[in-house]
Amino acid sequence: MKLISYWHDTAPVFSGGAQGPVEGHYDAVIVGGGFTGLAAARQLAKAGAKVAVLEAQRVGWGASGRNGGHLNNGLAHSYLSAKAELGKERAIALYRALDDSVDTIEALVAEEGIDCNFRRAGKLKLASKPQHFEAIARNFEALHAEVDPDTALLSAADLKSEISSPFHGAMLSKKSAMMHMGRYVAGLATAAARHGAIIHENAAVTDRKQVGVRHELTTSRGRISADNVLVATGAYTTPNLGYFRRRIISVGSFIIATRPLSDAEITATMPGNRTCVTSMNIGNYFRLSPDKRLIFGGRARFSATSDQRSDSKSGQILQAGLAAIFPQLAKVEIDYCWGGLVDMTKDRFPRAGYHDGVWYAMGYSGHGAQLSTHLGMVLADAMLGREDRNPLKGLEWPAIPGYSGKPWFLPMVGLYYKALDRIQ
Repeated sequence: MKLISYWHDTAPVFSGGAQGPVEGHYDAVIVGGGFTGLAAARQLAKAGAKVAVLEAQRVGWGASGRNGGHLNNGLAHSYLSAKAELGKERAIALYRALDDSVDTIEALVAEEGIDCNFRRAGKLKLASKPQHFEAIARNFEALHAEVDPDTALLSAADLKSEISSPFHGAMLSKKSAMMHMGRYVAGLATAAARHGAIIHENAAVTDRKQVGVRHELTTSRGRISADNVLVATGAYTTPNLGYFRRRIISVGSFIIATRPLSDAEITATMPGNRTCVTSMNIGNYFRLSPDKRLIFGGRARFSATSDQRSDSKSGQILQAGLAAIFPQLAKVEIDYCWGGLVDMTKDRFPRAGYHDGVWYAMGYSGHGAQLSTHLGMVLADAMLGREDRNPLKGLEWPAIPGYSGKPWFLPMVGLYYKALDRIQ
């Protein structure tokens, strides 16, 4: 078993990074070389802007290469709860932004010729308990009528042709998609560089200050200045970006990938070949990979750190979870096990905008694979003086009281949600 991201291990390595020191002045500097930062860099460079990307590791090293490979439309919340908290207008705008995000990726992949196995698969939100199906049905009725007619409510009987596991029904979101995340991020970086963006890998930002209207950034490879800065660091935001650290909670998320399954095993497991998410608070998400592996993830441990030791322990928990849902795969070999950090906000709504001279997009709360590319392009357009299409503009983002960026409270949060799953 490899303790490495399947997406990283089965994708071409980006080779277009800039060599030599980090130096010079740019129209825009982007901190973070994941989907958000690379999409923004490509958009800016296409418009003729002089843009540089500063990535502390390698492009796609963070959440962009450590996720489950889903491109699901819809929010981290149910539509009903989002409407209750944000109001109908904002909830609809956010929901449609997720729809637009999948469209944006589909169009970008086609335009740049990125070979990443993009496919409109549809997503199943699976009811783990009978009462969960009742809640899913209520949400479906409002969502289908007010926002997304490309949805369907499936009974337990309907699910038999989709998945061989005893769930109690599901909502099908037909717009949702999937792709190979490693191939996509390498292709996106290559496209950004081809359009003129300068991408510096292994260039961690250690300090930032503003002198007049100009930003000066110090990195591990030199200094650089810019008229505009976009922070796209998510769960890997460093202490020198304290405003964001006080608002982002980094939560561990862990994933395993089986050996390639036979056609018979797929028919007996997931013949529908969609992305799937269960309805538990500490639930699971899964899909088949392009080479027929079952990729199975979840919050195996509420840890703010991720290393090979915690990945291995979490892999054992996930393997037990896989066996519970698919007993027919209980003894299947696990080829990959990896972990990463998810950037959560207190209310689980993402944030993007402009604060104290800096642009930012983060807090995707488990839905960043699809939204990040779109928001990166939207913010790039705003930086260029084009129409501001940011669906999150004006959404308040208070700091978490008593919090400085180290989520000491996560074990208690995990115990709370485990208790809820037992009684609800």
